[in-house]
Amino acid sequence: MSVGQNENPSVDVDAAFLKSKRGILKVAEMVTLLVAFVCFAVASSPKYSAATGLEFLITLLLLLLYVLKLNKRLTFFFWPLVDVFNSVFAAAFFIVLGLMAVTSYTVTGSLVGGIVGLLSAGLLCVDGYTLFKNITFNKPRSETKSQDNK
Repeated sequence: MSVGQNENPSVDVDAAFLKSKRGILKVAEMVTLLVAFVCFAVASSPKYSAATGLEFLITLLLLLLYVLKLNKRLTFFFWPLVDVFNSVFAAAFFIVLGLMAVTSYTVTGSLVGGIVGLLSAGLLCVDGYTLFKNITFNKPRSETKSQDNK
């Protein structure tokens, strides 16, 4: 057996990401999505809870991608842009879902889930905006930094 076959690629954990603004925002999104999911599940609203659960899983996978630094290894996608698209489409979706849940509630769980879903949509909008603002499209980083200071 050669030496190269016994080596396990180590996974780096970026604990500093969880303390950064983006990390705190992702964790806040996950908390609001989990609360909305629980509220919809208690209210027996399967169409709302399925969408909320799916977005919770997508956000969890993106958080794990950044915390485990897998975005450095999986380079076939431009992960910040994937995250922006997810945030924008999920925000639009949760605005509609939250408004539908608030206007047509029959159980208090649907009302609370809709309100928390709207709060989650706000967090997703902030996340999408901050990520899009930080993406450079074929500009050198120094040029982008000097434009931000103006």
